[in-house]
Amino acid sequence: MYQQVLDPVAHSLAWSSLVAAVPLLVLFVLLGVFRLRAWVASLIALVVALIVAIGIYSMPVGQALLATTEGAAFGFFPILWIVINAIWVYNMTVATGHFDVLRRSFTSVSDDRRIQAIIIAFSFGALIEALAGFGTPVAVTSVMLMALGFSPLKSAVLALTANTAPVAFGAMATPILTLGTVTGINSDTLGAMVGRQTPILAVFVPLVLVFIVDGMRGLRETWVFAIVCGLTFGVAQYVTSNFVSVPLADVVASLLSVAALVAIVRVWRPMTSPVTAAALAAEDPDGEPGRPAVAETEAGRGDDPDGVAVADSRAEVAKAYAPYAIIIGVFVICQIGPVKELLDQATQTVGWPGLHLRNAAGKELSSVAFKLNWFTTPGTQMLVAGLITMLVLRVGAGRALRAYGATLNQLKWAILTVMAVLGLAFVMNASGQTVTLGTWMAGAGGLFALISPVLGWLGVAVTGSDTSSNSLFGALQVTAAGQADLNATLMAASNSSGGVLGKMISPQNLAIAAAAVGLDNHEGDIFRRVVGWSALFLAGICLLSWLQSTGVLSWMVP
Repeated sequence: MYQQVLDPVAHSLAWSSLVAAVPLLVLFVLLGVFRLRAWVASLIALVVALIVAIGIYSMPVGQALLATTEGAAFGFFPILWIVINAIWVYNMTVATGHFDVLRRSFTSVSDDRRIQAIIIAFSFGALIEALAGFGTPVAVTSVMLMALGFSPLKSAVLALTANTAPVAFGAMATPILTLGTVTGINSDTLGAMVGRQTPILAVFVPLVLVFIVDGMRGLRETWVFAIVCGLTFGVAQYVTSNFVSVPLADVVASLLSVAALVAIVRVWRPMTSPVTAAALAAEDPDGEPGRPAVAETEAGRGDDPDGVAVADSRAEVAKAYAPYAIIIGVFVICQIGPVKELLDQATQTVGWPGLHLRNAAGKELSSVAFKLNWFTTPGTQMLVAGLITMLVLRVGAGRALRAYGATLNQLKWAILTVMAVLGLAFVMNASGQTVTLGTWMAGAGGLFALISPVLGWLGVAVTGSDTSSNSLFGALQVTAAGQADLNATLMAASNSSGGVLGKMISPQNLAIAAAAVGLDNHEGDIFRRVVGWSALFLAGICLLSWLQSTGVLSWMVP
């Protein structure tokens, strides 16, 4: 049995926090400065976390190693289980040539790559986030962007940057429902508060995507389209989360945003002639090694054989969209009350063998319980969608198995990285390192409203999940709010809103994005491209949280 100690260094939270932060600093420095491969950096950081846990926090060696194994197992199921099956579905569409048809269909909406980036990375990615979450939208949209002609690096950066505003309501609002459970605050109230923070972020995300694609020229020429999409998404997310249904916030917002963007594209073009894929490709500085920008099929079919454009029939276009319609259909059906309850009957919760942990107050930690939600996990539902896709696209069992094997080979380094990062996260959580950091930050008094989102950001950067961050710091946010005479609902919601900005720098998500676009071992390059946007957005959410705690914007708090 191990009981956490929060101030093992000279009985000082400040000094203990400096030591507790070392594993994270090592991880990000190795990635961003020394450009080590993600799996190498993650394993080194894991070793450092174990040294701190055992040597400084006096955690028994056995308990520390068991926490590592639990984290690695959680990294594979449910997280990697989702990503593997999502990429498998994509690889089947590539092998059959249907992904080329889908790409041409998106091009027919607009051949301006800046608008394509908004539609796919932001709107479509938000829909996938709403239904699945846990890295799935990054995996799916990054390969879709690459197939449209974006470089591998830019595809990954766009997918990660776009996966921000929808995250708090992702997987049918699982992060907010979890936050309600750990804080005791009504989840509808929490959802309403988050729905008064992240919609503001949503207005700016499409503008940033346009800037990433085409710099200031892109902003000058397509800012109207970006604003229309972001504003529509934000308003819809606010209205749905506050007055309709918290779990449906992202579903409604994503569908309405793409509808608004398609509508304006049909009646209004950018100020200048559209920037075609070829034009921007010639200027694209991101030509790092990776898979080809245009996916090739097993049959070798290209988009423009002999320079002649391909005209796809309605039936071919329908088949190209079918896998994504199937995914949406399967996820929606599985969210229906009676169906979800039936599937949930197979869920098992087991204690991790040999792991016995208590927090500083002496209460047993819930993290020792491992949840095996066999049928309600998005990974299994994605597998079912893949099996149905096999039938619709007439993919034989042998071809599907070869695609699955290729997927596992493609993701081998991402699998190692994610399992190492989750092992690191679980060691830090189990030993008390993460709580030490959070408790120290909670001592900021009235200024805690300014740094509250940083706590959520830190939790997601470590675990890769807004749900996990809310589980980790939700109750701490409420306690700190009581000590500083701040609104508990606001502080809890700020944890989730700030957390969404940690997704793009989480080593887990970096590994998923890199593997999806064929940039294994280039996670550091991706990290350097997104860390600035993560910090900038975080500063904005911190300022918003602080203003909402004062008389300036307190009217926004429900």
